[in-house]
Amino acid sequence: MCISSQNIYVSMHNKQSKKCRIQLHQLTRRKIKCEENIGKDMIILKNLKLYIENITILEENEKLRKKATLLHKENLQLMSEIQKQFSPSDRLSATLNLLLHEKEN
Repeated sequence: MCISSQNIYVSMHNKQSKKCRIQLHQLTRRKIKCEENIGKDMIILKNLKLYIENITILEENEKLRKKATLLHKENLQLMSEIQKQFSPSDRLSATLNLLLHEKEN
């Protein structure tokens, strides 16, 4: 059996092109995986940013809730002092007004 030089070249060329195609597919898969990982990382960073923002908001809400409680206590104390300055009948009406005001809120 005699093999011509053209047949050897063609067969070697086909092997190289398949190898190139395989490498190209591997690179394409790696690129896609890399892009997917970058996308996942971006989502994780965005979620982390939102999580930190939520924690900050919750802490601020807690501070405001404490401040509101202190202001409410101060308001009750001032109302109590005002009631002491009026006569007993005036105190009764002031107490009723206070109770009505608290029910509205």
